[in-house]
Amino acid sequence: METIVIGHKNPDMDSICAAIGYARLKQIQGVPDVIAARAGNTNARIDYVLQKFGVPSPVFISDLAPRANDVMQKEVVTIHKDAPVYNAIQTIEEKLLRALPVIDGDSKFLGLLSTFKISHYLFPPREEANSARIVQASLADIIQTFHGVVVSGEVSSEESEHLLMVGGMSTEAFTARLGAYSAKQIVLIVGDRHDIQMKAVEAGVGAVVITGDMPVRVDLHTMAAKAGVPIVSSPHDSASTVLLARGAARVGRMIHTDNITFTPDTLLDDIREVAAQSTAFAFPILDDEGRLVGILSKSDFLRPIQRQLILVDHNELSQAVNGADKVPVIEVLDHHRLGGFATDTPILFWNNPVGSTSTIVATCYLNSGVPIPPDVAGLLMAGLVSDTLHLSSPTTTPTDRQVLAMLSQIAGTDSQQLAEEIFSVGSPLLTLTAEQATTADCKEYVEDGRRFTVSQIEELSFSNFEKKEAELLEALEAHCRAKQLFFAALLVTDINEQTSLLLVRGEPEFLERIDYPQRHSFIWELAGVVSRKKQLLPYLLQCLSTIKK
Repeated sequence: METIVIGHKNPDMDSICAAIGYARLKQIQGVPDVIAARAGNTNARIDYVLQKFGVPSPVFISDLAPRANDVMQKEVVTIHKDAPVYNAIQTIEEKLLRALPVIDGDSKFLGLLSTFKISHYLFPPREEANSARIVQASLADIIQTFHGVVVSGEVSSEESEHLLMVGGMSTEAFTARLGAYSAKQIVLIVGDRHDIQMKAVEAGVGAVVITGDMPVRVDLHTMAAKAGVPIVSSPHDSASTVLLARGAARVGRMIHTDNITFTPDTLLDDIREVAAQSTAFAFPILDDEGRLVGILSKSDFLRPIQRQLILVDHNELSQAVNGADKVPVIEVLDHHRLGGFATDTPILFWNNPVGSTSTIVATCYLNSGVPIPPDVAGLLMAGLVSDTLHLSSPTTTPTDRQVLAMLSQIAGTDSQQLAEEIFSVGSPLLTLTAEQATTADCKEYVEDGRRFTVSQIEELSFSNFEKKEAELLEALEAHCRAKQLFFAALLVTDINEQTSLLLVRGEPEFLERIDYPQRHSFIWELAGVVSRKKQLLPYLLQCLSTIKK
């Protein structure tokens, strides 16, 4: 079972650092298959911190919705297209299969061999009975199916069309029948009928198979050698030899080619929809090159997904990685408002109103008695410093101060210096496009059926804001329309002056309720507001509550 520790979409520093730190704790505690992941791109500040403390970026996961790869059978029994159908029958019986995938020499999928196709070949309709005597295979394969022994002559391994004929008639009738076919095409299956055997060799048939382990007379042996007709001995009677010989036909000639196939990344919900309308019982899973990498039967839909989630720095599914609602959530560590989602079983849910999730993760190490590795301490410092604006945000608690002091000692890093390094790296207004700036640290909320987003970027000053103002408003409006939101907000925070500018696009009835001083159209000045979580979001929710539905 894979356990994924992951933060919200459009991750910020705290989200990334908390995911890495908590995943490391689980790994130290011996929990198998735990990975840290991210649901969006990092930014220059996050990349700087990861590089500073020598920690790789978490794995990027855009969607956790179950896919074919999660439940398909990966150890697939296959058969080559040139294999005898007799071998296929044995494999199907031994493995209890309903269908057998057929591949070529490059492992590319060609089709499915079903028991229906085999039955149709072995027991054709009466009007097609004569075709049952035709076997498209090599003479060597035909002989192999009934464990024949070549007494004299040479047999070909090249595939060709052979006609099975039983010498169970008078010499005169047999001679007449020989004239109706190409002699080289005939594989005569006969018992101790010496006269028939000699006539067949004389006519130059493709091979003479003497059944029941009957002895081969010297004169037949001599005559066959001169005529170049192979003589083969079968341990079975004539009826059994014919039945087995038909099993030499190549499987490539009796496969279903109109199969419904999927790729490993195809969503399981999409496959279910197709499967519900199909009579097929197996669906081959192919890679981009057409190679068979798995097979999916309808019963595989019932297999549990071997994946579970631990959410950090959020507890609302609207902010979670796509597909989170289709995977079991087993833990939540967060410091935001409760968003409310249901689970099938009780889970560990720790929601603590501290300044950062990194503070909570550090506390988890302390409560577990596990020493915090220096590199993890550095990351948790960065998450805490970033989310609390180095303890200056109104979200800061005494616990954050205590934890930051402890982490600083473990990491051997001064928190003031780290804060200066972090906030001096790349101004978002200069390094990001307007679209990126409005969505880089964006959280989606749903309140009374209304969806809205609130983004935030932090600057050392507003010096770069004016030249980007128009573009930001256009990008915010486009984001609002594309997501069909009630409104979209962007908080641009000056961390030195501890103040912010609020940009909002959306429904006029909401915009008219914002009563902060207005700087320009759609832009308000929020003196002393720096926290999205504790200051801005409660205010926006209050504005929303005054609007009648």
